Amino acid sequence: MIRYYSIKVLLSIVLITSVFCQKKQMKEDNKTVQKVDLNYLLFLPESYNNDQETKWPLILFLHGIGERGNDLDLLKIHGIPKIVEQEKKFPFIAISPQCPIDYDWRDEAMQENVLDLLEETLNNYRVDNNRVYITGLSMGGYGTWALAANRPNLFAAAVPICGGGEPSTASLMKDLPIWVFHGARDEVVLPKESEKMVRALQKVKGKVRYTLYPNAYHDSWTKTYANQELYDWLLTHKRTDQ
Repeated sequence: MIRYYSIKVLLSIVLITSVFCQKKQMKEDNKTVQKVDLNYLLFLPESYNNDQETKWPLILFLHGIGERGNDLDLLKIHGIPKIVEQEKKFPFIAISPQCPIDYDWRDEAMQENVLDLLEETLNNYRVDNNRVYITGLSMGGYGTWALAANRPNLFAAAVPICGGGEPSTASLMKDLPIWVFHGARDEVVLPKESEKMVRALQKVKGKVRYTLYPNAYHDSWTKTYANQELYDWLLTHKRTDQ
């Protein structure tokens, strides 16, 4: 497959946009996988090019359902892409793919394509492979749980926000540090969706931490991503399986 990209550099933000979102059936190990070229934003810290030896921690960010489509500006409304628009010294590389309108992050095809994009980023940029983190909000919170269960050894920590997952996968993530956030007044994704995952992880003695905002509705992400403690917590965690 030929992949076409237009590249625009704005200060320390690199926008890499695929012109097409093409779908192709590919055979891999006798399994049909739907290949999707993802639009995405890539952020490089302001001082990324100052030291060619430094390796940087990376955050994979998954947006919510309202930001699906083919307009990358939608990604800047919430979460990590919004943060890095305002803070050029943000001390992480950030990769933020955009989910096509007819997909969900939990779809098998999307998970495989997001993982392919992440692996490509790890190979092409100076990433500290022991400090790769995943986070997402709402639909992206569900996607965070799904990808963390899919590839728990790839990530050093996970931060699902107002999402939910499958409790039967908790044992796969018991060694992965996870900080869960939700709003107690959320009527879009009920807090019980996070809480059933927290209980499942506690049952298998997982490394889980839970913050429930008593007065927050569905938007429990603005306060979360504005909290420096979150990023300090992430940086305390590294993969230990190498």
